[in-house]
Amino acid sequence: MCLAVPGRVLEIEERDATRMAKVDFGGVVKDVCLEYVPDMRVGDYAIVHVGFALQRLDEESARQTLELFESLGVLEEEFGDHWGKAAKDAGAERPAGTELPGEAGPPARGSEKEARS
Repeated sequence: MCLAVPGRVLEIEERDATRMAKVDFGGVVKDVCLEYVPDMRVGDYAIVHVGFALQRLDEESARQTLELFESLGVLEEEFGDHWGKAAKDAGAERPAGTELPGEAGPPARGSEKEARS
């Protein structure tokens, strides 16, 4: 599924006569073309689809949309499980029942792994 996802503009530069930006989508930073919204500035939020900023968005609307997408699991589908990976890298465990396909959940009580601890 391809979504138009809100992101925050971190930096803007001119590349090959094209206005480009680094945009943060909740920890995932991607290059985005700003040609359709040339008045975007650093700190603004934009709706982005397939690498193109389509429209400016206020911060509250962006936050609400990202929260909704996250609760529906569509951010993971669109960007991969960067949030879960970051939590895992930080040593945090995913809540029970939120494992991805092929990912093992926490060991069952009385399991061999737990017994060796």
